[in-house]
This record gives sequence, C-alpha cells and structure tokens, in this order.
Amino acid sequence: MNELIEAVPYLGKRHPRLTKWLIIIVALVAPLIAAYFGRSWMRILDFALLYMMLALGLNLVVGFAGLLDLGYIAFYAVGAYTWAFLASPHFGVHMPFWIVLPLGAAFAALAGIILGFPVLRLRGDYLAIVTLGFGEIVRIFMNNLNHPVNITNGPQGINALDSLNLFGWNLAQSLSFGDFKIHYLYLYYYFFLLCVVGSIVFIKRLQISRVGRAWAAMRDDELAAKAIGINVRNMKLLAFSLGATFGGVAGGLFGSFQGFVSPESFSLMESIAVLTMVVFGGMGNIAGAIVGALILTALPEILRNIALPVQEALFGTVILDPEVLRMLLLSLAMILMMLLRPAGLVPAHARYSRPELLKGGA
Repeated sequence: MNELIEAVPYLGKRHPRLTKWLIIIVALVAPLIAAYFGRSWMRILDFALLYMMLALGLNLVVGFAGLLDLGYIAFYAVGAYTWAFLASPHFGVHMPFWIVLPLGAAFAALAGIILGFPVLRLRGDYLAIVTLGFGEIVRIFMNNLNHPVNITNGPQGINALDSLNLFGWNLAQSLSFGDFKIHYLYLYYYFFLLCVVGSIVFIKRLQISRVGRAWAAMRDDELAAKAIGINVRNMKLLAFSLGATFGGVAGGLFGSFQGFVSPESFSLMESIAVLTMVVFGGMGNIAGAIVGALILTALPEILRNIALPVQEALFGTVILDPEVLRMLLLSLAMILMMLLRPAGLVPAHARYSRPELLKGGA
C-alpha cells in the first residue's frame, strides 16, 4: 500500500493516510463508474485485474530477480487449460474451484521449474530467446494436441467451461434482492480485486524477506551474490516457479470468467504486452506493475472508442484496425519510457539503512 500511495504525486507525500483511503474508495467504486459508460467497460476492468496479477507475477521474475522472461504467457496458458481440463464438459470432469485453482498454480509452478533448469547459466539476450521459445512451444502444443488423441481440441479451443462457484454461490449468475440486481461482472470484479490484494500482500512480505533480498543481490550482481553465499541456482528456480504460480492462478480465473480458452489467447504478443506493462509501470516496484497494467489495459480501449469515430468522420472508413492501434500504442509506450523515464512511471526506490550513503559518504 505504501508503494501505491507514493505512486500518487504530491498528495501521496503530503497526506499518505488520505491517499490510502482514496485509493481504497476508488477501487471499490470503480465498477459503478465504469458501468455508467457501459457493460463493456466492466469487462475491461475485470481483465485489467487479471493483467495486474500477470504483471505482479512477471515483476517477480524480471523486476525482483532480474531474469528476462519473454514466454511468461505460457504459465497463463497452463492455468487456463488446467481449468478447461478439470472443470468443463471436455473430459466430463467438473471439479470445484478450490481444487482446480491450486492445481493450475502447481502445474504452472512445475512448468516454471522445467523452464528454469535449462536456463540457469543463461543471461540477457540468450535467456530472452530461450524463454520466448518456451512460450511458443507451449502455444504450439495447445494448438496441435488434437490428433491422434484429442486433448486440447486444437485451434477450436475448449468452450462451456465451468464458472467460478464459491461453495454453491455461482459468480456467473447475477444476485437478486427483490428489485435490486447485482450483475455478475461486479461479482467477478470484487473477487478478482480480492485476489490482487492478496497477491500484493504476499509479494510485499516476500520482498522484505531473505528471499527478496537474495533476489535483489542476484539482480544487481550475480557474481557478488555467489561470493556472499547465496545459492543463485535455487533463487532462480524459485523466481521462475513463484512467478509462474501467479500466471497459473490468473489463467484459471481467466478460464472461469471467459468460459472459453483457445491457443490464440496465449500468443507471443500477449507476453510482450505483459512485459510492457511491467517496464512501463516500473520494474521492481509493486505499484509500478499495477499502474502499468491498468493504464495499458484501459488506454487501447479508450483509443478504440475515440479512433474509430474519428477515422469514420475524417475519412469515411476505418483505416487502422483497433488491434493494430493497440500494438502501436504498446510500442510507443516502450519507446517513450526508454527515452523519457527509463525506470518507469513509478520507479523502484532503493532503501538504505544509512542516509549518508545517499550523499556518497562513508
């Protein structure tokens, strides 16, 4: 929460308690504001929360441990397809969420360890290429495992997935209290919000633990980290597996919310989009990952609603497709960040126990 408060300029520094309550109130009433502009904006908010979980998980790998991962979306796919296999008519299995969601997280963590072992000695560009290949291998497997035995249903995907059922309470069904009705999009929003808050609390505690400090040392200088006795190999595997766990949970929630999964939802561009959110917001900072995910999820949709009418008014037709505009926006965001704010919108601040070190003192 402190990072989120610091992310609000001026007000966060002068009135931290007021800023804290302002953030809580905005998070709680955001669905009501979005619903004023239409139900589609409620879905965008729900997806923004899922992207926040993905950005937080990737931030563990890229921001905290300093390991460039371009195949992170593969773990998202593992979680989503675990839900599809265990909670849909595809195999005739309908397990409850409190079994399927942990299993999806566990399988994603296992995939993270499988990825981690071959890349322990790789750094920089080589690590990025191998992780990119891993993400594409997973997507291709999901796309082709429909022959001779139909496991993933190939490019057609798996539909009619079970919705999230909290001990008999189905989140896909609107709640009715007489004439008053709560739409299911609100229910998913608040459940996803609870998951994001839980993720923030867990990562915050992890960041100040021995593991978090070991990641920071490894990120700054791997050789020095080895010299002071840090088991770099285990720390890398732990970073990949924990980051993958968040992707697996987000994938399971995505499957339950969307009711349909297919390989095209887990392309390389999605990995790049999540990485852009982390870099745009600020690597190594919890608030940065959240702000980056929120902005880069909402801005393309805002642009879609503005660009289409403007193109039709000026040219009488649509010249640039909204999806192309989304990719252009992500590219422009990365270029501007590299030129203007290399540390991101909300940069991570190093914490020193001795203030004189900030002034170059002994």
